[in-house]
Amino acid sequence: MTPSSTPAVPAGTALFEARSVSKRFGALVAVDRVSVALHTGEIHAVIGTNGAGKSTLINLLSGELPPSDGQLLLQGRDVTRWSQPHLAHAGIGRSYQRNNIFLPLSVFENCRLAAQARTPRPWAFWESAQGCRTSVQRAQAAIERAGLAAVAKRTAASLSHGQKRQLEIAMCLATQPTVLLLDEPLAGMGPEESQRMLALLLELKTGHALLLVEHDMDAVFAVADRITVMVNGAVIASGAPDEVRRNRDVQAAYLGGH
Repeated sequence: MTPSSTPAVPAGTALFEARSVSKRFGALVAVDRVSVALHTGEIHAVIGTNGAGKSTLINLLSGELPPSDGQLLLQGRDVTRWSQPHLAHAGIGRSYQRNNIFLPLSVFENCRLAAQARTPRPWAFWESAQGCRTSVQRAQAAIERAGLAAVAKRTAASLSHGQKRQLEIAMCLATQPTVLLLDEPLAGMGPEESQRMLALLLELKTGHALLLVEHDMDAVFAVADRITVMVNGAVIASGAPDEVRRNRDVQAAYLGGH
């Protein structure tokens, strides 16, 4: 299944969904029967203290870890046992807590390599990789959308921390995902860089379903359409931001009772 070959999702139907997924490492239950539904045009934030299971959940959703129990559905199709490359090819893109970029290469080359990985052409052995028009066009479009056109020729190593985080999202966009799983994209940013990233996330809602794991509560409540709160691997609340903010269990466990 690929985004181009799959019918559009009916209005109100989740594009990507986890149903009661769990992950056990021996006696440790890192994720305990968690359900989330991601819709196109929405940012679904997952919050919780360190060790709550947020990053493990993203690893399950992206196919980097197989769930012990539960089900993953992409456009209504069971993809629970699909590999990470298979899910990526079907439109699941993700970023990581730590930058996962090629520092010696330019912004453009990082994005072109990401685009090329999405549509490899091993039969065209006579063609220069730089000459692949599709990869070049996808890289340029991703750079433009991520707000990096002015630094496209610069090496990744020369970018600011915030620009490196933007580059990682641009590389993800170059693979033409429909679902974006973003693991702490604002980590380590100053106020100005954080505002640029938040503006980018709001812009990316158009045409994508976003799952955002983030510790910056001001940022989460500013951009999220829905918030899921995890404690010790399990969900204690899920709903609209105002609803979650008023939840007494959430206040006691995570928001300090305020």
